[in-house]
Amino acid sequence: MDQTLEKTNEEEVGAVRIADDVVAVIAGIAATEVEGVVGMSGGIVGDISEILGKKNLSKGVRVEVGEREAAADLFIVVEYGVRIPEIAQRVQENVKKAIESMTGLSVVEVNIHIQGVAFRSEAREEEARVR
Repeated sequence: MDQTLEKTNEEEVGAVRIADDVVAVIAGIAATEVEGVVGMSGGIVGDISEILGKKNLSKGVRVEVGEREAAADLFIVVEYGVRIPEIAQRVQENVKKAIESMTGLSVVEVNIHIQGVAFRSEAREEEARVR
């Protein structure tokens, strides 16, 4: 057998490719863990899937995943009265940490887009409807 072929097979087992949806779900969950984030804004498509009863864990998240790097855009709704720059920074840190620790990818950027502000009474009403 050819020695070159044996070396290649021993050194390279195969490739691991993490789907964009997997990274988006990780980012979405990490973002909503931050206090002051009321929810994610997914636009019309996200709202339709929720009406149909499908919980979309990647709602409000767009990601680009390469072989070694990832970038994410998050569209969030914050609670009224919070300091938006602080919330955005905490979301960026939490999302970066979650993606890097779970996937091994290097996160090159996490862009935060504030899509809305919710009042506490609005957030409570939404929770009551879901039950």
